[in-house]
Amino acid sequence: MPNKKTRKKENVKMAKLVLKDGTEYVGKSFGKDTSMSGEVVFATGMVGYTEAITDPSFAGQILVFTFPLIGNYGVPKKEDWESKKIQVSGLIVSTYNDTPSHHSSVMSLGNWLKEQNIPALEIKDTRELTQKLRMKGVMLGKITCDNKKIEFRNPDLENLVAQVSTKNIEIYSNDIENKKQKIIVLIDCGAKQNIVRRLVARGLRVVVVPWDTDVTKLDFPFSGVVISNGPGNPMKVGKTISNVKKIMAKKIPILGICLGNQILALASGGKTYKLKFGHRSQNQPCVISGTKKGYLTTQNHGFAVGKIPNGFKEWFYNANDKTNEGIIHKSLPFMSVQFHPESSPGPLDTDWIFDYFLKKIK
Repeated sequence: MPNKKTRKKENVKMAKLVLKDGTEYVGKSFGKDTSMSGEVVFATGMVGYTEAITDPSFAGQILVFTFPLIGNYGVPKKEDWESKKIQVSGLIVSTYNDTPSHHSSVMSLGNWLKEQNIPALEIKDTRELTQKLRMKGVMLGKITCDNKKIEFRNPDLENLVAQVSTKNIEIYSNDIENKKQKIIVLIDCGAKQNIVRRLVARGLRVVVVPWDTDVTKLDFPFSGVVISNGPGNPMKVGKTISNVKKIMAKKIPILGICLGNQILALASGGKTYKLKFGHRSQNQPCVISGTKKGYLTTQNHGFAVGKIPNGFKEWFYNANDKTNEGIIHKSLPFMSVQFHPESSPGPLDTDWIFDYFLKKIK
């Protein structure tokens, strides 16, 4: 009779996602066994989970991936991330793959989450959870481990931009000795690194400054200003809005991206509002206003521009829900888009936005 082999029982750690409306989802923990709260949102991208969870626009949020398989290609080296750390407060997936296979992988997603103290749950019915968030709107939630008590956190009440922005001026260039390079100032409201990469690839020197910097007082010449993406309620960044007004007064060319679109609108007298469940995906269709020309775009935002400010016109609109996707001044070099022309992840359809902006620079 053959020897009977005993199989070691897997030690499965369970935790819960609790929504503000009282709904609870029990799931298998594969991240750090810690409790965390935030706003529960969903993203529908099929790839790019490492770029997404390192995007500072997700700060303060518990992210639900609708694509069922996450973790299968592991985690690449830090140089390929969109920021220096994981930015989400927590992660929810349907199926987690703990045996990644990819030439660029340096560790598994689960180990990375544990290393950075981020909780994550494998909940089978993410479809039902996503449908709830679509019907009722995004809502506050918390991941709880071992029944630890933790309060709900509303990130819209915080200045998340101040939390994720750089604290020091940083300079990026492919030719640091070239004194003739045009300089672009990037106001870091939670900038993705691919914005820097796409600008540097065009032979520019990029100077990244903190979110509350008065750019007009910098002691070096520059050709234009980019206002980056970032997390949270745009009304919480009053200093940035005031400083953008000063830049506009000097007629310095401006390009806003994502949160930058909302900041430019507010600085010009426009208004913003919160969307029911936001746009977080890699296939949002955007149309140039007044034309039939459309593009697929990457997006990650919960707020949008409502009132177009005087002197501006709508540049793009969303083909799905007709929300604003960009504004452009009728005569001055000020423009912004709600989507991410730098993609990462997602389509490169709108990378030309950077070239269009650079043509406005003297």
